Amino acid sequence: MTQEPRIELVQSGGAAAMATLLRLSRLSGLLPRPQLGPRRTASDSAALPGGRSTDLGLLYPGHIPTSPLQKALLAAGAACMALYDPYRHDMVAVLGETTGHQALQALRDRMRRDPEGAQILQERPRIHLSTLDLNKLRTLPEGSFGWEYAHFLDVNRVSPDTRAPTRFVDNEELAYVIQRYREVHDLLHTLLGMPTNMLGEVVVKWFEAIQTGLPMCVLGAAFGPIRLSAKKLKVLISELIPWAVQNGRNSRCILSLYYEQRWEQPIGALREELGITPPPIVWTGRTQSPKI
Repeated sequence: MTQEPRIELVQSGGAAAMATLLRLSRLSGLLPRPQLGPRRTASDSAALPGGRSTDLGLLYPGHIPTSPLQKALLAAGAACMALYDPYRHDMVAVLGETTGHQALQALRDRMRRDPEGAQILQERPRIHLSTLDLNKLRTLPEGSFGWEYAHFLDVNRVSPDTRAPTRFVDNEELAYVIQRYREVHDLLHTLLGMPTNMLGEVVVKWFEAIQTGLPMCVLGAAFGPIRLSAKKLKVLISELIPWAVQNGRNSRCILSLYYEQRWEQPIGALREELGITPPPIVWTGRTQSPKI
């Protein structure tokens, strides 16, 4: 599937930026280099109970253990880069991991109290091109959740494989929670009827901030609007933010829904089940412009 140029730029520059952050954090021995050990499979990682470390002190593949000071340094650098370029998803990911421990604990506890959420924590489903049959989703009836999701990916030229892996969360179960949050992000765009332009991303961040309490989402909701035109800012403040906040408060926990089992459900019925009302603005065409 063809992807947007901005995605390719993020992927090509992400490794260099991350390496720079890690080098800065290792100054004066602040961040030790992780020891390498036997490669673990995804099934091995999923089998680890929350919070139990491996023989090497690593909780999951790619884990980089960090102290509170190290997390603060990484968070500061990632925040600056993310504010400079909100499309730097790699920096947004680092910010979310290094500042979201308490919010992730609360989300995990909400999932445990929900039967469907508890099932997700136990089974650890992932959303990748390797786990999705997009061709099948495209053949579902128009208006079904699966069809709408595939249509969203096609129209916006995005892929579910662009989400960064978790590295800086020092709890295996919480690492899965934030990974799940990232992988359902595009599903939230679909449910909320929001495109991937700056206005649509800010609206989704307001919804996510209310739902998750993640500092990264709060930061994006607060500072994202500064890049909008006066006309779009007016619409955001008068219509879209109140709608996103109300739905964020009223909706069921977004991480406690087993989306993979709802592809054939009409999107209207799924929104009603979750407590999400239709968006106040209809978005039209490939230009992703609102009918105002």
